[in-house]
Amino acid sequence: MTDRRQGSTNDPFADPGFGDDAESFMIDTTIALGRDVSLTLGTDSLIVLDEGQVQKTGSNCCGLLPNASKSTRALPYFNIIWATLSEFDLTIQYATPTSKDVVRVATLSYAVEKAEHPPVTTWVYKLLDRAYGASLQRKRIKVLINPFGGKGSAEKWYLRDIEPIFAAAQCKIDVERTQLRGHAIDIAEKLDVDAYDVVACCSGDGVPHEVFNGFGKRKDAIRALSNVAVVQLPCGSGNAMSLNLNGTDSTTLAALCVIKGLKTPLDLISVTQGTRRTLSFLSQSVGICAESDLGTENIRWMGSARFTYGILVRLLGKTVYPCDIAVKVDVADKASIRDSYRDELNDRTPASERRDPDFQGSGGAGEGLPPLKYGSAIDKLPDGWDLVPHDKLGNFFAGNMAWVAPGTNFFPASLPNDGHIDLVCINGDISRLSSLQTLMAVETNSFFGLEHVSYRKVAGYRIIPKNQKDGYISIDGERVPFEPFQAEIHRGLGTVLSKSGRMYEAPGVL
Repeated sequence: MTDRRQGSTNDPFADPGFGDDAESFMIDTTIALGRDVSLTLGTDSLIVLDEGQVQKTGSNCCGLLPNASKSTRALPYFNIIWATLSEFDLTIQYATPTSKDVVRVATLSYAVEKAEHPPVTTWVYKLLDRAYGASLQRKRIKVLINPFGGKGSAEKWYLRDIEPIFAAAQCKIDVERTQLRGHAIDIAEKLDVDAYDVVACCSGDGVPHEVFNGFGKRKDAIRALSNVAVVQLPCGSGNAMSLNLNGTDSTTLAALCVIKGLKTPLDLISVTQGTRRTLSFLSQSVGICAESDLGTENIRWMGSARFTYGILVRLLGKTVYPCDIAVKVDVADKASIRDSYRDELNDRTPASERRDPDFQGSGGAGEGLPPLKYGSAIDKLPDGWDLVPHDKLGNFFAGNMAWVAPGTNFFPASLPNDGHIDLVCINGDISRLSSLQTLMAVETNSFFGLEHVSYRKVAGYRIIPKNQKDGYISIDGERVPFEPFQAEIHRGLGTVLSKSGRMYEAPGVL
């Protein structure tokens, strides 16, 4: 079948879905409002021709297309928030950039004669269909604000940056402020999951972690985790979830991504310590990365830079963290990992099929968390798992998302729902020069190819720290007791919203 996009011109008014029928297409997708205004549904933008509103500069409002004239501008469909036809007016609300990382709600309003209502009504439906595509319109959002997040600025950022975009998108909003650590677990556990499409966390990565675990405590855990999307509106010092799913840690851009986000299954990881079971969506670490995160709380004023600073200090100190590790390996060599990632780029499997079959279409009220396939950290080691000493280990880092901080792409081969944990191990006795090269390679996206970096796709693991009385273990940036733990993956158990519906926004291993 011929791709209709092939052979298209640079004409912003052209649509790839109409060849020789361009004239009838123009009639269906262009409305004229008075003598001076016409609005056209172009290929990827709304084209606004307004002879009565001459622009002061020659560039369009979003800087994506050259203006055909000073009275023409193109608004990308992604930026279109809502359109409403009232008795007398057509109102279009859209996100307009005010700087590189900030958008604000702006409005176009045009008078519409009564006789023009039927074609304009049809046109508005077409505009919103193109603006949202497969994304759910008018989302029902439970907003959780951590008033202590972002150095105490989370609530201010929500009211200034996020709420106006949600309101413009006609979202149904229910706001609640967390009162103390762990409060979001209680909220999620008791939430009426039939009343909401999204739980949006105005926080760092800690509140999404709590929401997943609150859902996990429910009798209908699988149903809650499968049906309600958990998202982050970046208002904390660690905003990895938004970076990976939205490609930004800007509050306004993230809000726009949430209203346009596509429902995406997300792998979740069960972590067991003793009789405790915790769900992890981001990462688990022992060694340099754990200490660099949890051991730098005293310099939180540095923001995400404290993580890089902590790693640098420990790399140069050639710190080691001896432990014994057993791993259930799925893919052991980097070439195969790279091939799998490339295959995913072309995989159009529907999101509904990107879950473990046991989770697909789950609606039972009595379904708690899925049983542990490999048991817990206090059980006998699973068959086929061999405990291997790692006396020179410098970094044990297991991840489910690519970016762990801005510019820190530790898991470039990670995918939202491939059913694997990405496991990175690095010895702590490598040369200081190699250590510095490692740190720079993370920032330049060449980390994956380093020979001294072990990168595997695994189904589960057990790690037993030794020769240390105390230390740091980090689960999604939260400190847990310094004792043995075991982890295993659950494919597509959780749900999030993402821009692509299937990939992270970080550069991958192409």
